Amino acid sequence: MDLSSLTPAEGSIKKRKRIGRGQGSGKGGTSTRGHKGAKSRSGYKRKIGFEGGQMPLQRTSPKFGFTNRNRIEYKGINVSILQTLAETKKLTEISVDTLVENGLVSKKDLIKILGNGELSVKLTVKAHAFSKTAIEKIEALGGNIEKI
Repeated sequence: MDLSSLTPAEGSIKKRKRIGRGQGSGKGGTSTRGHKGAKSRSGYKRKIGFEGGQMPLQRTSPKFGFTNRNRIEYKGINVSILQTLAETKKLTEISVDTLVENGLVSKKDLIKILGNGELSVKLTVKAHAFSKTAIEKIEALGGNIEKI
């Protein structure tokens, strides 16, 4: 016995359906594609969203509004988060690198400090933008703000 004598079990392998090889094969003529119409032709491709002539869903639903290409998207960080971060890590200065290290933002994010929450620690904060209330809360305790 050698590898060349091995064969698969009887019935485990199906023969490939050979289409379009003459009438005698039983799969000639229309080659299992039915009669006429675009689907029977070679090179047929249905348009994306085509629903058989019915009005497609993407055309029935209304479109409104627009997206401003010049919008600058900031990742908001509240003063309360700065407070908990300063308490747990015993920090006096919080920068973008500090926030990235602690997993609050990613490297590419632009950061805006927002004024939600209470602050009881004097901090130096470096970020891309600040809200008015955040500036008031940080400077009320004698902290500093640096816009990057």
